[in-house]
Amino acid sequence: MKRKTLALMLASCMLASTLTGCGNSTTTSSSDAGASTVSLEGLPDAIERGVEVKALPEYYAGIDLKKDYTVNMYLIGDTPNDWDKVLGLINDYLEPFNTNLDVTFMSWSDYQTMYSLVLAGGEEVDLIFTAPWCYMYTEAAKGSFYELTDDFIARAMPLTNKYQAKESWDETTISGKTIAVPSNQAQSMGKIVAVRQDLMDKYGIAPLANWDDYKQYMLTIAEKETPDSGIYALAACGDNNELWDVYRQQTDTFLALDSNYLDMMYEYTGELPTKEDIKMAYEFDSFRAYAKDMKEMADAGCWSRGALTNTVTDDDAFGNLQGASIAWNASVFTYMKQAEKTEGVACTAYDLTTNNLVGAEAYSNNDMAIAAGSANPERAAMVLDLIKCDTYLNSLICIGIEGEHYSMDADGYYTALEKATEYPNMTVSASWAIKNGNLQQAGTPEREKAIADAWDARVKMNPTITFVFDDTNVSAYTAAVNAVLNDYVPMIELGLVDDVDATLDEMIQKCYDAGLQNVYDEFYAQYDAWYATR
Repeated sequence: MKRKTLALMLASCMLASTLTGCGNSTTTSSSDAGASTVSLEGLPDAIERGVEVKALPEYYAGIDLKKDYTVNMYLIGDTPNDWDKVLGLINDYLEPFNTNLDVTFMSWSDYQTMYSLVLAGGEEVDLIFTAPWCYMYTEAAKGSFYELTDDFIARAMPLTNKYQAKESWDETTISGKTIAVPSNQAQSMGKIVAVRQDLMDKYGIAPLANWDDYKQYMLTIAEKETPDSGIYALAACGDNNELWDVYRQQTDTFLALDSNYLDMMYEYTGELPTKEDIKMAYEFDSFRAYAKDMKEMADAGCWSRGALTNTVTDDDAFGNLQGASIAWNASVFTYMKQAEKTEGVACTAYDLTTNNLVGAEAYSNNDMAIAAGSANPERAAMVLDLIKCDTYLNSLICIGIEGEHYSMDADGYYTALEKATEYPNMTVSASWAIKNGNLQQAGTPEREKAIADAWDARVKMNPTITFVFDDTNVSAYTAAVNAVLNDYVPMIELGLVDDVDATLDEMIQKCYDAGLQNVYDEFYAQYDAWYATR
């Protein structure tokens, strides 16, 4: 599902050499006047590894804290086993602020239907995870998010005002209105595959150097392994969007719009693209070629014919030895370790595109927003400020309870302990949005470090990252186009069609019938205006 496209972050332990903008800037302009009423004297200038930032109630003098208030936060993803323990400690810490935090997890299988309903007013919601791949643009167009003015940030979020990277705010500002707080860490976002190395050895398969090698591995597993063991080459779930990301990395592409399935793509040539370079991803020859490979693999039995409705994610299936490969970012190492707990199982991660660029993840790839319907947006902002910048709360949410889920060494590096399986580090969606780059894992395994080191020289920031498309004027058309794409893209990506060319042509035509040209016209007009300011 698109839920995973840029979801779980690269483990911060892999990124020391590629991080930029990790919280050493302050917002300025009109916020300075509000910030001057709050003294942050004694706090460090940056949130860095091993340096403590502790919040105090007096920092929030501009907020009425006399009455108790429960902040309702909605996150996506599954609930960690030890979440109640972590939440209990969070609420103990929040007592001096007369504030309690209540959290609802919208599971991977439910969030696509729940998300809009939650924001439509059926639930009490103050804070919610969002992202370009998680309805940020469509909900912003509906007015679902509270506007974060400079003065509001300075008054209600003084720590964020101090520590958030200045350049990050542009990425969550739509039509001049800031509607969410982005993460505070920019990092490489390469896509890789993880495979069962023991099965490669079993069938005499050489190391994977490129996409064709990977495809042959998949076909071999489907032919020789699946009939006997039932292990699929890839236990696909919902779509094969992550595999598409691996494939398109071969063609050095970036997205000028990443909005569920409505992706506007261009091939990077080293220059800022003109509007003529940008079109819907599915109109590129590269996607058509990818779709044909997917059909070949689907017909060979690389994944279940019921993959569209599978409820077990491909990652969990890999970790549970039900799948022989997965595609994602460095999060694959988490599931490799899970699989390797079984004796005789060995896994390897492969970068199939070693001669191509590696994109840098946007700050806005994961965000927290205050709901427009919040009964107390100031208190919601304060809680977000605390979990984002107070190092104790931030660590609790990101990596769990010290001494139980992790240990911290004298140099400020953490090590996962045995009970980390009950609260895996950096798996709660809030952690992706509140990360500052200061939590780094000790003893990075060589296989992880090798991938990260190989990315260093190839990292490129998407030059269109600060362009944000506002579809307000064409929202009916974007909704209609998205409806078409939601019907077609998953089955095309899973190869579950009789004729790729005919189905793809039919989908594209239906997109135009639904108003794609109107979306293009509005997109290009806004892009031209933005392009003129570069």
